[in-house]
Amino acid sequence: MAFNHRKTITFRLAQTARAARGRSGSHLTRIGLHPGQDSVLKTLSEQDGLSMSQLAQSLAVQPPTVTKMVSRLAAQGYVERKASMGDGRQAHVYLTEQGRGAIVDIDKGWKRLEKEALAGLDDKDVKRLRKLLRQIERNLSAIPENGEDDVVDEPEAAPETQVEGAEKTEVVA
Repeated sequence: MAFNHRKTITFRLAQTARAARGRSGSHLTRIGLHPGQDSVLKTLSEQDGLSMSQLAQSLAVQPPTVTKMVSRLAAQGYVERKASMGDGRQAHVYLTEQGRGAIVDIDKGWKRLEKEALAGLDDKDVKRLRKLLRQIERNLSAIPENGEDDVVDEPEAAPETQVEGAEKTEVVA
């Protein structure tokens, strides 16, 4: 019998992430932004005046990606680039008044997305889900000791009720 990847947690996680990105994109479109631009603006709202490399590092993306995103946001009037006082070759990115104003709309969109995503879950389930997702993120972010991806034996496919029921999953933190 072939391995059914559709019954794996990682497949469900990928599908959920895709749905969340799509719904988030819909919310962002309503306020005139594209996916990813909200993260740039939110990062600058927390620490304005970051250099392009600091912004790339904070967003965990490559510098050319940040350059393109900042250029688009500058063209839309949300941010401005200013040369560094100490090094004219280095640019720092600052929110404009329009950019600061967009933060309120971004926050509303994220709150709406959170409410939509968690509909039907009680506070206990939400807390447990957050903890489980943090553990999965740590697991997937860890670098294998030998520097190569370890080959894992095929797991037993869990019944659908077990996949959906978080109570039956034990996490070692």
